[in-house]
Amino acid sequence: MNTAIYGIANDYVERLAERDPVAATGLGIAGHDDEMTDYSPDGFDAVEALRQETRRALAEADVSGERDRIAREVMQSALSAQSDGHEVGDHLRGLGILGSPVQAIRMVFDQMPRATEEDWETVATRLGKVPAALDSYQRTLETGAERGIPATQRQALEVARQCDVWSGEVGDSFFDRLLTAYHDAGIGNDRLQERLHDRVTTANQAYADMGRYLREDFWPQADPEDAVGEERYQRASRLYNGTDLDLEATYDWGWEELYRIEEEMRATAERILPGSTIAEAREHLESDPDRCIEGVDNFQRWMQELQDRTIAELNGTHFDIPEPIQRIEAMIAPPGGALAMYYTPPSEDFSRPGRTWYPTDGKNVFPLWGEVSIAYHEGVPGHHLERASVRYNAESLSRFQRLFAISGYVEGWALYAERLMAELGYLENPDYYLGMLRAQALRSVRVVVDIGMHLKLSIPRTEAFEGGATWTPELGQAFADERSQFPPEFMASEITRYLGRPGQAISYKVGERAWLEARAAAKHIEGAGFDLKRFHARAFDIGPMGLAQMQRELATG
Repeated sequence: MNTAIYGIANDYVERLAERDPVAATGLGIAGHDDEMTDYSPDGFDAVEALRQETRRALAEADVSGERDRIAREVMQSALSAQSDGHEVGDHLRGLGILGSPVQAIRMVFDQMPRATEEDWETVATRLGKVPAALDSYQRTLETGAERGIPATQRQALEVARQCDVWSGEVGDSFFDRLLTAYHDAGIGNDRLQERLHDRVTTANQAYADMGRYLREDFWPQADPEDAVGEERYQRASRLYNGTDLDLEATYDWGWEELYRIEEEMRATAERILPGSTIAEAREHLESDPDRCIEGVDNFQRWMQELQDRTIAELNGTHFDIPEPIQRIEAMIAPPGGALAMYYTPPSEDFSRPGRTWYPTDGKNVFPLWGEVSIAYHEGVPGHHLERASVRYNAESLSRFQRLFAISGYVEGWALYAERLMAELGYLENPDYYLGMLRAQALRSVRVVVDIGMHLKLSIPRTEAFEGGATWTPELGQAFADERSQFPPEFMASEITRYLGRPGQAISYKVGERAWLEARAAAKHIEGAGFDLKRFHARAFDIGPMGLAQMQRELATG
């Protein structure tokens, strides 16, 4: 569409890509792969100046029709929430094991093309800029400490451990694997190989230095307190969900959901192993070799086959999936990151496909009972179908809408997609249904412990687990180990993640609730004429947005 609002959106994307080349690569915007983002305070301020300029332009622009109205509200809401955080310096204390610049600098190399000699020249160029990028972020962390709003000690130590892994101080270096990948590509350019070797050595050293800095220099000035308090939590929740939540009411609802799901898990465990508890059924599923796949390569192949089969079966029945979206790659994630499976979307032109990334954490045996619903969450009909469909709608959605989204919308959709697959009959096997319920229980635990830990709420006195006690990270860890049905090492990574990204962990379950409420409202309005396939198509057609706006738009469609 050729309107003032869509022009402003395109201009914002182009100028943001110039200021944040790492994000540009992640978003699939071409032309910046040989550049690196300035993560210094000046770099963050430059992005904020762009936001402010864009917000003024949006406020002054004429609105032409419903699509313009929606596109403007989406941008205004998202940019306003980001500016609110910048104004109080949240970017100065944003260090965490997931989603901070230390991870972004490393992970951008997963997204870069590596097929040709020119691709590898670009990789080498960007590798040479890793030290400056990490140095620029050190300046931001130092500024936060100087202003009395430092990142926390817990995150500093955990990110330092990530740096140790990626640099090769512990285990195999991530960057050394790039040399192996170059050799496997069969380019045969000795000069380029030597250049890559030098740049890999430089990147390894930069990450080793970053780890030592965080552990030795930054940690003493970091904040020992993990909890962020209600004001900061509410601001973060608005950023991640696009709505204002009653946090204590949401906390109480998280408990209600957990109890409801646990009751259904007990009934499902009885179907799997009569007379068993949830824990006993889980142990049975984990230890039965007929219910497991051995070997990382075999598991990756199984995951790819499941994704491909699901796309083929859903296409033309429950969704109409355009041809470019029918391609997805199941990947094994490099070691060192958080332990949750994740998704990266396709590039704008679909030359880079959408990818699911599975962290194995050294495992070689993979029980399948919990993996099916996770695959639906990350692939189709979850993240890949939603994210790639939005990118495909280039003629009807602004570039901002296609490339950016609120966590509550995208994660809420993906969790809703797991439940949807059960509704469509894909989880009739009680093993896989219990896996879906486990995912639901985890997201309910997140609501409870994320709000509970950061606001230091009390555990209900009626609760068997430490009833009446005030939440601490230690209690959060023990509770998550007991009630999530996930391994302790995974939940340790999860608790650290929640403490480093307040408000994000609740977006899955809160977002799913919004999707279910929007569907129920549309069904009530349309009555017998309600069509689920049409409801989903409309959601993709109007694009991602904050949860408050989404519920208004979908209920009135």
